[in-house]
Amino acid sequence: MNLPNILTLSRIPMMFVIVWLMRESFTGAATAAFVLFVLAGITDWADGYAARKLNQVSNFGILMDALTDKILVLGLMVALVDKGPEDGGIRMFLFLLILCREFMITGLRLVAATKGVVMAAESAGKQKTVTQIIALGGFLLAVVFSVDCARWGVGYAEEIAFYVEWIGRAFFWICTIMTLYSGAKYFKKYGDLVFRD
Repeated sequence: MNLPNILTLSRIPMMFVIVWLMRESFTGAATAAFVLFVLAGITDWADGYAARKLNQVSNFGILMDALTDKILVLGLMVALVDKGPEDGGIRMFLFLLILCREFMITGLRLVAATKGVVMAAESAGKQKTVTQIIALGGFLLAVVFSVDCARWGVGYAEEIAFYVEWIGRAFFWICTIMTLYSGAKYFKKYGDLVFRD
């Protein structure tokens, strides 16, 4: 197990800790969840950088990088669906659209792998991931202001939380559109792998 793969796989336990912190009410839990989320995002950049720098790029790393991104993002989305849109969460319908796309692309990757083709991340897929991270970060940061900062007596914390949450909501709509668009691009490029004998 090399350093890039350790960084990649670290996002799975991070997801569990972040979701646990999201459900806790003690002061600092929301801040810790946001900080850990930022660290998980840094590992997404660092694993690729380390793999190239150390000349340790592998098919396992390419596949697991995409898969751990999905686990992290979808795990946090499930937690936000559980909260409900009225309490700073997301709508089930949008989540299900994203979930269907992610499973379909994962299936496409598996079929491609059986035929000796490794599907590297496309630019549209990377843009989709960026919008998802900004959306999730907005939801998490809003709770930092509405709960932790309010308890610490930070001025205008509730007002800031309101606007940050709406930034998260706006980006969640954008990421839903980008997710569907990037999925269509993957199928256009690699669809023959699935549909031809």
